Amino acid sequence: MKVFKKNQIIVFVIGLMVIAAGYLNFTNNASLEAGAIADSEEIAGIGDAKLVSANAQEGNILEGNANIVFSNQNEKLTNGEYLEGNIEESNMENGIIEETDEAEIQEENTLETNTKITTDEYFTNSRLERNTMYSQQIENYQDILSNTNVSEAQKKVAQEEITRISNEQNAIMIAENLIKTKGIEDLMIFVNNESVNVIVKGNEPTKEEIAQIQNIITRELNADIEDIHIMNKS
Repeated sequence: MKVFKKNQIIVFVIGLMVIAAGYLNFTNNASLEAGAIADSEEIAGIGDAKLVSANAQEGNILEGNANIVFSNQNEKLTNGEYLEGNIEESNMENGIIEETDEAEIQEENTLETNTKITTDEYFTNSRLERNTMYSQQIENYQDILSNTNVSEAQKKVAQEEITRISNEQNAIMIAENLIKTKGIEDLMIFVNNESVNVIVKGNEPTKEEIAQIQNIITRELNADIEDIHIMNKS
């Protein structure tokens, strides 16, 4: 009986030891597992924090670089626009200067050409107008001659005027051609009653040329020297 009780006590103690060991093992495992979980969460938190910080820092760096690049680009763009503006402005100024110089040269050439054309046209148009005037006068007198209601005396006067005008035209033509042989480029002779006006093309004629003109006109047009008026048109 005593042996049986002793064995029961031993079994009971061993059972308590097993239970205690299991409990301690379970407690340690739970603590380790909890610690591991805590450590894992802390490490994960630290990692996330570092990751967030790194991302934020990287973002700031990238943003700063982007701002720098954007600023540089703006500066380059501004400088480029400024340089381009200066170049365009300079080119524009040079173009205006060149265009102004060219315009002035063109204007001088045009003025010179127009002056020459105006002088040439003056003599051409004046000669045409003078011939037209003479032709009109002759035509008017011819109308008188053909009019049956006009007296013979009036017709005689009309005929005399036709002859005078024709002779005057011929005398003017001869005088102008003779004066041109003296070295005068061109001239116009206008007769108004007894007054004779002579317009010479070019520079003012010399005394010798004036004397030659007066001599020819007095001979061909029967004009007095004091009635001859000579001027020039250049």
